[in-house]
Amino acid sequence: MTSAAIDMELSIDKSDWKPCCLGDVVEESRLVARDPVKEGIEKVVGLEHIDSESIHLKRWETLEQSTTFTKKFVKGQVLFGRRRAYLKKAALATFDGICSGDITVLQAKEGLLPEMLPFLINNDKFFDFAIKNSAGSLSPRVKFKDLANFKFFLPPKKEQARIASLFGAADGVKVSTEELCNTLQTLKARLCSHYFTEGANSIKTKNFGSHKIPFHWSIEPIHKFASVEYGISESVANNKDSNLGWPILTGANITIDGKLDLTKKVFIEIPSNEKFFLSKGDLLFNWRSGSPEHVGKTAIFDLLGNYTYASFVLRIRCGERLSHKFAYYMLNHLRAIEYFTKDIAQQVNFKMNAAVFRQVEIPVPPLQEQEQIVNRLDQIQHEFEKAAFHNTKFIQLQKILINHIF
Repeated sequence: MTSAAIDMELSIDKSDWKPCCLGDVVEESRLVARDPVKEGIEKVVGLEHIDSESIHLKRWETLEQSTTFTKKFVKGQVLFGRRRAYLKKAALATFDGICSGDITVLQAKEGLLPEMLPFLINNDKFFDFAIKNSAGSLSPRVKFKDLANFKFFLPPKKEQARIASLFGAADGVKVSTEELCNTLQTLKARLCSHYFTEGANSIKTKNFGSHKIPFHWSIEPIHKFASVEYGISESVANNKDSNLGWPILTGANITIDGKLDLTKKVFIEIPSNEKFFLSKGDLLFNWRSGSPEHVGKTAIFDLLGNYTYASFVLRIRCGERLSHKFAYYMLNHLRAIEYFTKDIAQQVNFKMNAAVFRQVEIPVPPLQEQEQIVNRLDQIQHEFEKAAFHNTKFIQLQKILINHIF
């Protein structure tokens, strides 16, 4: 949609908008908390607590956890990450607190409605300006005196109120879809726990490690249910040329929530050994990582075309007694509850090699019961993906609106 089309769709007339600089309508707050305890301040915000490209401040520390900051902010101000502005961090404060010196505290002046401020700061033109005016090579920072020179067109107060209402409505929908996504993820995690490690309300249960499973489920090493193979042991990090042969999937292509991410593709010559060929339904298990929480993340291979896999990935091909979808949900749940960490050795990276993994015991119900569990989890996953898709669209729409207005 073109800029003119957006104006027409939203009935925006910019003929009376005035050119101005940020410093004309926004100022830096320099409040200091001399004694946070006496002032009743309980929350502390560092740069790490602000999410990129989000106006919502969702995390903080308590005063007991961190007492080194003295810069004070109050509800309604905007916390802008002046260090490494390319991270695009600027959030609306919904409470009083103290924050890091790497955060610039901004507040609206007379000419700007306070409701407009978080959206004004969260636009790409402003972030680009902040990046351009940052100084320092390793950890660039930008000063407010430079930010004050950012130029944009300011609508009249009446139009600001209408636009702020539009932004607020769009943000409200986005927040609702995010909450729905979080609720569905929580429900899925609880159901996985219910099925795999709490006994599924069975009258008779048996021990599975420190957990419980239905008594009639099998507990056997995974090699009894599936074949497990290492991937190709060859350095491929710089193989960006698709003419080399096939795409090769690495641990970096497996997300923590068990999806395949093809943002970064690398390639390798077509393997001569068929054990390195991937088939639909194969599971890709990340057995080595610099972070222990990534050991065990598992994705289903469901892509079109020819692919192979790298050595830090184990290919699991399920046999007749184990549904690959059941194994997918189960393995990702076992990773989440740190079931695999008891078998992890730490050398250069955390790892659980094929020999160890083949002996890992897993809980497996009869096939019919596997199908019932998969169907229930698939329903929740489907609803989550729908909500996540809509949330992504709302985020894109909100960004388009903000960038267009400013």
